Amino acid sequence: MSLQVTLQRRITSAQALLQRAELLCPGVEGHQKLCSKLRAELRFLRRVEAGELQVKESHLHSTNLTHLTAIVQSAESLEGVVALLRVFAYQDGAGARQTLVVDVVANGGHTWVKAVGRKAEALHSIWQGRGQYGDKSIIKQAEDFLEASRQQPVQYRHPHIVFAFYNGVSCPMAERLRDMGVSIRGDVVAVNTMVTDEEQEEPAEEEEEEEQEEEAELTRVDRAQVVVSLAFPAQVQVEECRRVNLDITTLITYVSALSHGRCHFAFREPVLTEQAAQERHLQVLPQLDAFMQGKELFACRAAVHDFQAILDTLGGPGEKERAQKLLARLRVVDDQPSERTRRLTPSAKVNQRSLMIFGTGDSLRAVTMTANSRFIRAAANQGVRYSVFIHQPRALTEGKEWRATPI
Repeated sequence: MSLQVTLQRRITSAQALLQRAELLCPGVEGHQKLCSKLRAELRFLRRVEAGELQVKESHLHSTNLTHLTAIVQSAESLEGVVALLRVFAYQDGAGARQTLVVDVVANGGHTWVKAVGRKAEALHSIWQGRGQYGDKSIIKQAEDFLEASRQQPVQYRHPHIVFAFYNGVSCPMAERLRDMGVSIRGDVVAVNTMVTDEEQEEPAEEEEEEEQEEEAELTRVDRAQVVVSLAFPAQVQVEECRRVNLDITTLITYVSALSHGRCHFAFREPVLTEQAAQERHLQVLPQLDAFMQGKELFACRAAVHDFQAILDTLGGPGEKERAQKLLARLRVVDDQPSERTRRLTPSAKVNQRSLMIFGTGDSLRAVTMTANSRFIRAAANQGVRYSVFIHQPRALTEGKEWRATPI
């Protein structure tokens, strides 16, 4: 096949894949990152087409397009996708900080998917120690994923790991992964690892000539003999956490006059007018009640103390009455931040009060209800992801209605 024909096929594939990616779960974390990677691949191919770059035909086969195709296909096959190409931090066995990229985070965060585009021959040979220098075997990558997942619980359960193979995986590798607790998606194929002395003396190919390397692979995979073809495992069923930790923003939102029908005002403060409009569009209290129903409710002393101070200063009679009833439903506990919370570096967005509140929820193994998304993002940037229920904020407004304009 000529270079020009190969090039045109790759450009057509990249264009079609970009169109699919643009329609794939828009607004989800990492969506733009995925599209940007595809656009970069397309720009590279078009530069080759325009004669700006001179490459061998084998280089066209070793672009990132195969892996990106596998990511798009994985995301299209799963429910509850919450992130693409999300970076997770973890500590390895020696205590050193490491990072890995999870191609698709699905099932509300309970499933991590690694999409693998390389051929079964190459994967098996790397596993047997016959890959290029620096190649990490799939088994070692699975160990890293399992270690990271143990350190990044979602609602206090470790995410389930799925490796999706789009060019097959050898039967011995699939069995090893399953023994480790990793689910497999893709064709599991038979292998013949018998090689001659003459074959063993063949020199290694250059890393960038990936397609030629795989064609000259020592391991022979019988692609006509598919042992089993596996689809994605069923959606992971996770028992809902029955403990809830309320932070200050939730306590205020729950008792706010805005949340109790007093939202038909234009306030002097633009932020309050905006919250009133949001409440008229979508009531927040039914969401809070639905999430809290039938669960054990907690709040730490730091949250309750500051809530009371704010209530004494700004709260109206109705808001104070509702606060008394709400606090009577809660179990107030001492501040007890978790170990991983204590490792966070304080900043403008990571203040001591938030560390006490979210850290106590983490120690209780509770889901923290909050409108403080800034802290959640800042903590995640430091590698700590909390189990949270995020809602819109509502301020205390009863004492400001007298100078607001009814609408």
